[in-house]
Amino acid sequence: MADKIKLDIVSDVVCPWCTIGYKRLQKAISELGIEDRVEIEWQPFELNPQMPAEGENVIEHIANKYGSTIEQQRESQQRMIEAGEELGFTFDYFDEMRMANTREAHVLLDYARENGKQTELKMRFVTAFFSERKDVSDREVLAQELKAVGLNVEKGMARLDDDTALYEVTSKEQYWQGLGVSSVPTFVFDKKSALTGAQPVHVFKEVLTEMLQEA
Repeated sequence: MADKIKLDIVSDVVCPWCTIGYKRLQKAISELGIEDRVEIEWQPFELNPQMPAEGENVIEHIANKYGSTIEQQRESQQRMIEAGEELGFTFDYFDEMRMANTREAHVLLDYARENGKQTELKMRFVTAFFSERKDVSDREVLAQELKAVGLNVEKGMARLDDDTALYEVTSKEQYWQGLGVSSVPTFVFDKKSALTGAQPVHVFKEVLTEMLQEA
């Protein structure tokens, strides 16, 4: 009998629905009381790999990328704010908010994985970006968040200038895209089945229950 469900979550740290999806998953796991039966690993996905260092205003970015009007964006933001509130997460959207390049954040998440703190760091980055108005492409911010979860800042930050570490992240991105992951969040259960999008809690519960029964 398999002890645990291996759950790969392909996502980006600036993806609001990834945060909502994870929080719903967390609720499902908690309600089923199976915290010790699920092993989560975060996999990298860059929504905007070509994003310049200075970032881009979120409203302009969404308008350029998806053709959304300001009114449509405000409605969408409100939906996310409400979904976040239900799950105890704060989305603080503001007019000067900028979309960030997340590649270095993903390199540090790989470092955190090796040290058993990947989910903690992931949630710090997400909270920094969506709730605390921080730029998650700024190395000072990245260093602060490493420190906040008790990781070695010097060793972590050294990874950002290591070509091998960068290559690891881009290789993982290509691997998941090669398997057909084209939107996030994507939740992959034991590399057998997948769910895409911020599914309702009951859907996660159904899939997890099924996986455990099969195990």
